[in-house]
Parts: sequence; C-alpha cells; structure tokens
Amino acid sequence: MKKILIQLDTDPHASSFDRVVAIDAGVDELMSYSDVTPVNVESLVHGAMFTRGPKELKNTALFVGGSEVHSGETLFHKIQDTFFGPMRVSVMMDSNGSNTTAAAAVLAAGKHLDFSDTTALVLGGTGPVGQRAAQLLAKRGAKVILASRSADRAQAACEAIAQIVENADLTPLALKDHKQIEAANKSTSLIISAGAAGVKLLPSACWKPMKQLKVVIDLNAVPPAGIEEVDVMDKATDRDGILCYGAIGVGGTKMKIHKAAIQKLFETNDLLLDTEEIYQIGVDLQS
Repeated sequence: MKKILIQLDTDPHASSFDRVVAIDAGVDELMSYSDVTPVNVESLVHGAMFTRGPKELKNTALFVGGSEVHSGETLFHKIQDTFFGPMRVSVMMDSNGSNTTAAAAVLAAGKHLDFSDTTALVLGGTGPVGQRAAQLLAKRGAKVILASRSADRAQAACEAIAQIVENADLTPLALKDHKQIEAANKSTSLIISAGAAGVKLLPSACWKPMKQLKVVIDLNAVPPAGIEEVDVMDKATDRDGILCYGAIGVGGTKMKIHKAAIQKLFETNDLLLDTEEIYQIGVDLQS
C-alpha cells in the first residue's frame, strides 16, 4: 500500500520547500492543499481517515505547514479534535520549520554543553523558533534568559513555556540595548539568535569578550548575520575560544530531522509530532 502524505498549508501557496523534503523522505504520493483553516480542514481529515481500514491508516499521514506558526498550531489542535477512536492518522506540525530548526540548534549546543550547568540567552525568544528552543533548553535543565524587545511578550512567552515545562528556570529580558547583555548575562555560556531574517541582534564587540560564553548559534541565513562575525557556514567553528554555528551549519541536522520525522509518521497511525517529539527524533539520529 502506498504511503500518502497530505500537506495542509495555511498559506495561499503550499510550501515548495516542504514538498521537496517530503518527496526526498520517500513518500509515495504527496497531496498538497493551501489556504487550509480550522473551518475547512475537517473534510480533508475525514478524507484521510475514512478511505482506509484501521490497520491500513498508518500508510496515510498529515503534515501541517505554512509561514504563520500560530495558524499552524491552531490547525494542529483542530485536526486532533476531528479524530475519534481508532480513526486517526499520524500528524507532524512544523510550520515555518520552527520545530525542526529549534531541535537542530539545541542538539548542536548539546554536543558541547551540559544543559544542567548552562545559562542560555535566547535572542528573538518570543518568535516561533526562539520560543521552542527555549522550551527544549528549559526541559533539559538549562537556565534560560528569554529576550525580546517587548517586556510583555517576553513575560508571556516565559509563562507559556512554564505551563509546558515543570520547574522551568526562565527569566524574561526586555532588550533595549546591547549593553544589557553584558550586564545581565555574565554567566551566559550559550547564545542562540532566532530573530527575524536580516536583522543584526548582537555585535561582535558584545559577545566576544564574554568570558563564560562557550557556544553561539545564529539561525539567520539572510545577511546581515544575527550575531556579527558568525558565518552562515560555521559548524563548531572556533572563534577566539567560542564555538560558532551558522544557519547552514545547523541546517544539515535540521534537514535530517525533517526527513526522519516524515518517515516516522508511517510507523503507526497515532503519532503527534510536535516540539518535544521532533527533538527526540533528532536525539535518536545521533545515537
């Protein structure tokens, strides 16, 4: 029986990136739908559920994508509400690559750091990738300083993560100028920059003198770099004693996780792959 992946994209045009990765992951048939909303998704889910018997449903899976992560999250929950009893298929949520990118970044940092002894600064921490990276770090015992230009948004993001991660050690930071990083984060050993593309968040003069800093990861692939003097190709590149990763440097791991997650969807019909589950797939790939 053919493995069918149904791509549910919230954008006007279904992502070509996600389509290519699905094909490279080995799906037999790919069906792509755009402008999918909680209002119109039910019939698409029913089409996936009712065309094959319960024992065959593992051969059908859903992928939730699109550029707007909040819309993807809402769609992901609506899909789950549509299932009942054994009538369900596996679902992966990775709108804007948020889960796979965050997983790859945290896995890269974990090669060099003991998270239980790590203070991490996440720049752009209220964005989709930043918030997920902060969640993964907090889950593994790191102290996380979640930075945003808005104090309210930083606080709200910390509260949202605290509802998911028990005993999370989170500190919101309203970042008004770069000097705050030096003053407030003298114990920081990890910085992850997950801000908007093409925006410099941290000059080199700010992070290079930080004595406790061991790893910096810039997830911005569009010039200028989010962290100045981190190259997009960096992969554990030693710059004055600090190990640096750029967007392409973690991109290889992100792609492997993405493909492996799609393949895993077809092992059973009841998987829900979100932040933590996708991270664990990355862990398994490294073992």
